Amino acid sequence: MEHDHARDDAFDALAGALRDRLLAEAGRHGTAGDLHERIRALVDREAGLLDDDARARLAARVAERSFGLGPLEPLLGDPTVDEVMVNGPGQVWVERGGRIEPTGAQFGGEAELRHAIERILAPLGRRVDEAEPLCDARLPDGSRVNVVVAPLALDGSILTIRRFRPRGFGPDDLVANGTWAAPLRDLLASAVRARCNILISGGTGSGKTTTLNALTEFIGAGERIVTVEDAAELRLRHAHVVRLEARPASLEGRGEVTVRRLVRNALRMRPDRIVVGEVRGAEALDMLSAMSSGHDGSLSTVHAGSPEEALRRVETLALMAGLGLPHEAVREQVAGALDLVVHQARMPAGARCVVAVSEVVRVAGGAATRELYALRDGRPTWRAPLGSALALRLSQAQAA
Repeated sequence: MEHDHARDDAFDALAGALRDRLLAEAGRHGTAGDLHERIRALVDREAGLLDDDARARLAARVAERSFGLGPLEPLLGDPTVDEVMVNGPGQVWVERGGRIEPTGAQFGGEAELRHAIERILAPLGRRVDEAEPLCDARLPDGSRVNVVVAPLALDGSILTIRRFRPRGFGPDDLVANGTWAAPLRDLLASAVRARCNILISGGTGSGKTTTLNALTEFIGAGERIVTVEDAAELRLRHAHVVRLEARPASLEGRGEVTVRRLVRNALRMRPDRIVVGEVRGAEALDMLSAMSSGHDGSLSTVHAGSPEEALRRVETLALMAGLGLPHEAVREQVAGALDLVVHQARMPAGARCVVAVSEVVRVAGGAATRELYALRDGRPTWRAPLGSALALRLSQAQAA
């Protein structure tokens, strides 16, 4: 086994050397087809002692390093990989089934990693350098990319690619894989049909967007849905969906369109439902205003560790709008706008589950949560009956 690893390392080293020679001879001119021809000619000239199969594999490896993503190509072609994480040229990790694991892939050095990053960002009109060392972007297939380079990244450039699934999980899929308990599906379906305003909370990678996408399948076929996202991830299977995506500033610092601006514009687009992929800033106030002023049935997500923490988080974000609103007024608005908080978490074994559903109730001084459902030791438990007003809304939705 050690001999196989050594041979593969030598093969990679040869591919890297040929790639460097190719770039030195031809630069980056010519089409992809021209490069393929040059690569084949270079391999035949420099590695003529190898058999036909070995030369073909070597040419493919050189091509990957020339205009592909090098060692990431096999990982991005693996349908079981949900996320690729590059922590400098020598460490490549992936997430499969909720678990993070190392791979044997690595770049030949920082220069090769930066070359791969340039190939990702250049077609998107984006770049990273010392002056702008952070970049967040979306690939044409919907995958999300985040890049951090020096001087912020101390041990080599960091590249994170969250894979996009062309077909999202539906409610039945989430019940089948254990994300939702079967009785919970009925509660969530009734809540969406009753036009409850629902906030999905959870940590990074807990599956909030997946649950949000699934909840939209309970929306009536004749409704107009406007989605607002920082980076488009939602894939709604409805006939009438308008998708809006925020835009970062250009390299000259112009042209930025924020999520907050898009949420405010969505109100003018005659929406039946507004779906905000995630509230992260001052747009929380506009979302609350929409929810409490006739645009009921809205859905969104927020980073938080519990349903109660989710309310406090939304309050804090709304205060970032800078309108000088008293905290008490914002708390009252939260109490009047939100109906349910669905909390999702990633379990130790990697599974993503809805672990709590809480009703938002009005209390002295603002809003609080009242737990309706909880997942305890893997078993769904109903904690308290619905409040009378919400229970009536859900029963009417079920009857309809």
